[in-house]
Amino acid sequence: MKKLFVLYLLVGMAVFLSVLFSHPWGQSSEEVRKLNELPLLFSEDFEQGADRWRLTDAQAWKIIAESGNHVFSLFQPSKYEPPVRSPRNIALIKDLCVSDFVLEAKIKSTARESEHRDLCLFFGWQDPIHFYYVHIATRADDVANSIFIVNAAPRVSIARERTTGIKWKDGYYHTVRVTRDTKEGTIEVYFDDLTRPIMAAVDRTFLAGSLGLGSFGNDTGNFDDVRVWGIKIAP
Repeated sequence: MKKLFVLYLLVGMAVFLSVLFSHPWGQSSEEVRKLNELPLLFSEDFEQGADRWRLTDAQAWKIIAESGNHVFSLFQPSKYEPPVRSPRNIALIKDLCVSDFVLEAKIKSTARESEHRDLCLFFGWQDPIHFYYVHIATRADDVANSIFIVNAAPRVSIARERTTGIKWKDGYYHTVRVTRDTKEGTIEVYFDDLTRPIMAAVDRTFLAGSLGLGSFGNDTGNFDDVRVWGIKIAP
């Protein structure tokens, strides 16, 4: 009887873990399947330069060689001054407007360690005062390590769930992924572990827009292997 009880307990734990990892923070398996089936729309390894990117300040970015590879480097802070309190260093993909999407990139912070050491990813971009961005940082607070909306006013955190922060590894490229389901309004962000999000939100203010990379203020970093799967729409 005791062996049977242990068997039932193990089976129950297996089912629980399967559900836990298959449905991160409420995302259904159907939503995950749908996002995984989106067509590849954009792929960038920066071996041919960065002509497909629109920059808020071209003087802050350059292509550099790194171990026989080329990467897009945000090597100094931008002089761009946004109309409202929001990120200053922004590189947007040209001629690509999407609704549902999966955005994936390799990112490396080259900034000094601090509580707000960050890199950002942008989506739903309409114009300089209407967009979303993901702020990935060492420590979470009201203005860091969260999902933000800029809606004709200073940025506001909209994350319903998030971790306390991430750990940057000096000299290391982390894999980051952002997923967006506009019907459900879900936004999820993954960092290295692509099975569990580090932050999640639900918002349907901007249902389509441009995508991009960058950082909030003075922090620098390198980007490579950017890929976008999604539903392309007219801007």
